[in-house]
Amino acid sequence: MDYQIVKALHIIAIIAWMAGLLYLPRLFVYHSLVDLGSVRSQTFKLMERRLLKGVMNPAMIVSWLLGLYLLHLNPSLLQEYWMILKFLCVVLMTYFHIKFAGMRRSFEADEVPKSDKYYRYWNEAPTLTMITIVLLAVVEPF
Repeated sequence: MDYQIVKALHIIAIIAWMAGLLYLPRLFVYHSLVDLGSVRSQTFKLMERRLLKGVMNPAMIVSWLLGLYLLHLNPSLLQEYWMILKFLCVVLMTYFHIKFAGMRRSFEADEVPKSDKYYRYWNEAPTLTMITIVLLAVVEPF
């Protein structure tokens, strides 16, 4: 498959993954403010589960597979410092994904949530990492 087509599909997958990483912790903020076991809580559980399993998990997998395939097609990128740092940021983004999945399981189990402020902080982490990734990929500073 053509490199540019793979790159475009990779960017599309990244956009879907990032949409979930930005929205899921926002749902947690709102979910933490409702009563456990309430109808609203059940609605948030459904939204969170569908977002994670229906959008985020597939988008993350496709992002990783296409990204690794792009590196396979152009292995010289791994000699660029900006790419190594970008790769580490993607690993960090994957950590956020796994962390958010754990938070979702806690809500699913009706465990007493942390404060809405806690989830607001987590909402910022993917944003800052995404900004770093985009700057590295576009500017290629090193």
